[in-house]
Amino acid sequence: MKNKEKFKYIEHTADIQFQAFGSSIEEAFENSALAMFNAMSEGKVKETMKKKISVSGKDKEALLYNFLEELLFLFDSSGFFLSKINTIKIKNNKLTAIVSGDKADKYEIKLDVKAVTYNNMFVKKNKEGKYTIQVVLDV
Repeated sequence: MKNKEKFKYIEHTADIQFQAFGSSIEEAFENSALAMFNAMSEGKVKETMKKKISVSGKDKEALLYNFLEELLFLFDSSGFFLSKINTIKIKNNKLTAIVSGDKADKYEIKLDVKAVTYNNMFVKKNKEGKYTIQVVLDV
């Protein structure tokens, strides 16, 4: 990982593709969520509210998909815009997290993410135990 890079965007013909990194799977999932919301609006988001998230999946990719989709659901249904992940725990393909954010209508949303996709998605652990996640967002 170059200089503690959290995520990077990869060129994609129509959608948004990114890779997120972490020294643990939790950190990689956290950076995936930050990459998704950063694609929608750049800049500092205040922490005026907290939400609790619990999702599960049959494998790491399904868990990642369900986590990001849950965050998108909160954005679409209640205008919750992610600022940071306070705590995140992943065990036995179950994830619980406490997230902070603000009302989306206070920010300029430059990109509408319609959905998370399984297209080109992976969750990989390298020999050093570091994680790389790849996601394509339908925009």
